[in-house]
Amino acid sequence: MTQSDLLFLVLILITSTSLIVFAVQFFRSRRRGPGDGQGDGDGRAGWWEGPWDDDDRRR
Repeated sequence: MTQSDLLFLVLILITSTSLIVFAVQFFRSRRRGPGDGQGDGDGRAGWWEGPWDDDDRRR
């Protein structure tokens, strides 16, 4: 096995792992909805919202 073969295998491994992680994240986010208690309708902030966003919210 040459150095270029090893590099090729590592690149394939990194690419396939990235695609799998992206697909899992995509399908997990699509499965969640406002009706199942884990979406935007339950009053909890998303991962992109910090505590600074709570100050702007109307009560």
